[in-house]
Amino acid sequence: MISTRALVDQARAREEALGKVTELMAAARGSAHALDGTVEVTVDALGALHQLWLAPSVTTTDPARLATLILEVTRVAMTEATQDSYNKVALQLGEDVTLLIEQLSGFPAPARAEDDDPGMTVEEFQRRRAERRGGR
Repeated sequence: MISTRALVDQARAREEALGKVTELMAAARGSAHALDGTVEVTVDALGALHQLWLAPSVTTTDPARLATLILEVTRVAMTEATQDSYNKVALQLGEDVTLLIEQLSGFPAPARAEDDDPGMTVEEFQRRRAERRGGR
């Protein structure tokens, strides 16, 4: 049976850890740019906009199209910032706390999304490297 003192210590440790989460999220950043190079955005994981850059050519862009493009780029930057915050939380507080936050928030880390591209396998990487090196 766990003692009252241990329960209190555990609760304080969790409270301290959750306090760090907000700090880590504010420190996490995500950046993205439009494929045509007309919009660049940097946000933090709390949703604050830190940088918005627009190319001079956007002055001739349809305002509705520009607004849509800014929102799309911001959404991508926010996904990157969210993943960065989960990475920071995992490094500081452990994977268990990160999973708990995902469960409590209802938002899984973007890297765990069902539609996320898993990238290439180690075998594929090694095969491509061997091809680049000419089979050496």
